Amino acid sequence: MLADQEQLLVGFLEQLTVEKRASSHTVANYQRDIKRLQSYCVDKAIQQWSVVTQSDIRAHIASRHRQGMGSSSLQRELSAIRSFYGFLLKNRCADINPAQYVKAPKQVKTLPKTLDVDQINGLLEAGASSVLEIRDVAMFELFYSSGLRLSELTALNLEDIDLHDQALLVRSGKGGKSRLLPIGTKAIAALNRWLQQRMKNTPTSELAVFVTTRGKRLGQRSVELRLALWCKKKGIAEHIYPHMLRHSFASHLLEASQDLRAVQELLGHSNISTTQIYTHLDFQHLAEVYDNAHPRAKKKPD
Repeated sequence: MLADQEQLLVGFLEQLTVEKRASSHTVANYQRDIKRLQSYCVDKAIQQWSVVTQSDIRAHIASRHRQGMGSSSLQRELSAIRSFYGFLLKNRCADINPAQYVKAPKQVKTLPKTLDVDQINGLLEAGASSVLEIRDVAMFELFYSSGLRLSELTALNLEDIDLHDQALLVRSGKGGKSRLLPIGTKAIAALNRWLQQRMKNTPTSELAVFVTTRGKRLGQRSVELRLALWCKKKGIAEHIYPHMLRHSFASHLLEASQDLRAVQELLGHSNISTTQIYTHLDFQHLAEVYDNAHPRAKKKPD
């Protein structure tokens, strides 16, 4: 493409950094996405951004899809292209936004992997034999008890937990939203055991609930590794990750309560459609609900 067209991309990235105050990670992603479109344009001998058509964008996205890119990644790329053309339109360097009405291929929805209640009990009631395992069990109990995300668990501070009221405060969940969550009895007991040990070797200046042997806040990767190690020690062959405990929390709670809105609030989902992935109840349970609730489905007495 022409040199002045390259400068337009530079100007767009500068705007993201200075005016929009986008993170370096976001700017790098946008740059990479636009560069991919630029490569397409070079292959097609397109020298100016202003002559790129809707058909070009569709062909570019289709090509990326054939390369194995998933729907969410393609949606992100389209979002970057739309933003770039919004910049071009604002600066009168283009007449249309060719990506405006282009949609990414639909992603096949897959059900989240969950553990059944017996598997959860086997995982959590295996017994801890060291200070680190006491800490780990408290973390795992809290994942399942309150449906926490990994980032939310590692961000917990002592002041965020109220053992008396059996509640915890997520101060900054996804989207920066806070929420108050209950803590189950088993998790309270596990937390009490851990906090007694934590106070022995952790400086008072450290506020994190879960800390390393050196008294520093535990990182997300460390939590994942500790869960994998725990499963290996207990002879669990299946790969179990922290989010699977959150999925199990949501699935079990929804199946027992049938209250989708309540589960949505507990999980911190902004859109209820996200929570609906947990409505994969087995047919037998649905049939039982139907038989008991529908006025013309109830069985007649003998």
